[in-house]
Amino acid sequence: MVRPLYAYYGDDFTGSTDVLEALALAGVRTVLFTGLPAQARWQEFGDCQAFGIAGESRSRPPEWMSAHLPGILARLGALGAAIVHYKTCSTFDSSPQVGSIGRALEIGRETLAPPFVPIVVAAPHLRRYLAFGNLFATAGGTTWRIDRHPTMRAHPVTPMYEADLRRHLAAQTALPVGLVDLTAFAAGRVREALSECLSQGDAAVLFDGVGEAELAATGRILWECAGPGADAGRPLFCVGSSGLTYALLSAWRRAGLLAGEPAAADAGPVEPLLVLSGSCSPVTERQIRVALANGYHGIALDGVRLLDGECAAAAAESALEEAVTHLRAGRSTVLYSALGPLAPAAQPCGEALGRRAGALLRRILARAGVRRVVLAGGDTSTHAVTELGVHALTWAASLEPGAPLCRAHAQSAEVDGLQLVLKGGQVGGDDFFERVRLWR
Repeated sequence: MVRPLYAYYGDDFTGSTDVLEALALAGVRTVLFTGLPAQARWQEFGDCQAFGIAGESRSRPPEWMSAHLPGILARLGALGAAIVHYKTCSTFDSSPQVGSIGRALEIGRETLAPPFVPIVVAAPHLRRYLAFGNLFATAGGTTWRIDRHPTMRAHPVTPMYEADLRRHLAAQTALPVGLVDLTAFAAGRVREALSECLSQGDAAVLFDGVGEAELAATGRILWECAGPGADAGRPLFCVGSSGLTYALLSAWRRAGLLAGEPAAADAGPVEPLLVLSGSCSPVTERQIRVALANGYHGIALDGVRLLDGECAAAAAESALEEAVTHLRAGRSTVLYSALGPLAPAAQPCGEALGRRAGALLRRILARAGVRRVVLAGGDTSTHAVTELGVHALTWAASLEPGAPLCRAHAQSAEVDGLQLVLKGGQVGGDDFFERVRLWR
């Protein structure tokens, strides 16, 4: 194996493919594993410059993280990459009880012993911005502070009640977090501001960013800390969104480390397309409604029945037969467990429903011969892909920022070579599903 530039763990599958896309588009040969692979799997992709592991920590408690993340991060660190990245969602949603980014930060620091932990959340390509430590995200053409964002303030599992990310993290870790703010970038004193944070004992440092200029400056500083001349046996452990990836890509271009060109898959429009959605986002709701209005067949999955031991089998069988009938007739089909936000009294059950939906999806694929699938929703994508038996994903093409077309690598014939799009709830325009179906 060649020594890679970069290794990362994604806290869910949709966010992991966002990084896969960014790297592939820059010509960085990358593979995304769907779990910690056996040695033979690493060797299979031994010519890659970047390695990712798509995980599920975003939906897990701190105890799960303490049991699983040290081994995963240690294995990534052992690859020899200069950077090991704990990849979070660009909305940074998390809590002390679920998906604690603070706990992940602690584990990475304990496992890899970096001199400090950079935190880069701003992702202008996804319209996520950080100003004076406060996170903003765009929805419906309006940019909201994250605690006032119409979806993220009411997330069913990890609602964002605090926009100041240092305060947000303070509820999850006692480690001091510093800030390199916009005034430091404007004055050209990023290096000095970082030094001041470290001299006062900050264990982690948050970097502001509202545009490409801030990302580029951040990437230069971090590559100085981690690249040639740094301790080759001590990777710089970082936390953040795919904005961190873009920052590093800028630095690698300046250093002349990017020479390759992406090779898109040879594929055209498909008929039919299969969509499986567990997303509660209003964005995905609009996408589903537009698809149904344009001839897609819709199947509403009753989550309560699918998870009820007495009627789960019958509910799954009914959905299976209906889906196979329409797909075999060439009609694109959407299976969905929600249309918009859950009712206030409803209980989220992402993992259990995701696994049931994934098992159903595998049965549909075996019978209907579909070759392109969209999975919408972070929990749905994470657990459904696991049920499909996919062991790795590689980039195939770009459709929408943050939601690339990927090629699935699996043992089973009905899944190997499957074209998959893992779409976060907030990603894509209203006609997203049709764009996926017609991609060429």
